Amino acid sequence: MKPRVSVVIPFYNCPYIEQALQSALAQSWRPYEIIVVDDGSTMHTERIIPYLPHIHYLGKANGGTASALNHGIAHASGDYVVWLSSDDMFYHDKINNQVLFMEQNRLLITYTNFNFINGNSQVVELNAAAVFHNQLDYLRCFLHGNPINGCTVMFKREIFGAIGLFDEALPYTHDYDLWYRAILNGYAPVMLNQSLTAYRRHDGMGTLKYYDVIMAEAAATSARYHAPLSGLIASMGG
Repeated sequence: MKPRVSVVIPFYNCPYIEQALQSALAQSWRPYEIIVVDDGSTMHTERIIPYLPHIHYLGKANGGTASALNHGIAHASGDYVVWLSSDDMFYHDKINNQVLFMEQNRLLITYTNFNFINGNSQVVELNAAAVFHNQLDYLRCFLHGNPINGCTVMFKREIFGAIGLFDEALPYTHDYDLWYRAILNGYAPVMLNQSLTAYRRHDGMGTLKYYDVIMAEAAATSARYHAPLSGLIASMGG
């Protein structure tokens, strides 16, 4: 039977939500369900109204992206879960290509390359992700930063039973933390080197507004996992 894919879209006051929804609905591999988690928005909710017949719309008190993702995952019933930020877009074959890659290789977590777009949805950089020549270089990178764009990731839903959900105490590095836990439990995310997501850089994005806070949180997250990851790398001959 064809695998079912749940798309989870955390939404908080985002003016680009329509483009995200359109990109999910236009997939060549039709999603089994599209779950929009409204994290206590006070603006732009009217943009979602035309899409209500085609989505599951869940509301909750504001708690941050990790809590919105966890809420959506808890309600997801697909075999696979993909995360789409409300200001980003999937390309037409995103779900199709990534599901086939995971099915063929029996993978539990994968991520892809991506393109940067601007506020006007114009591509400003192609294939922006880091590409590693071997597994050791890939793992070493995590000691210094997060090489995975969370909005390119696809999960087999069962993986959350093995490694847990996103840490809601981490406002900005919940994804970085989850990748560490995946790696240390033997489920390192595997890259499909195709740009299947358009990642938007714009003035309102949290990555720019809270850069210093994010960097401090990332450093603390990295420090927490430094010893066990270093031990894993050493055991692999690194």
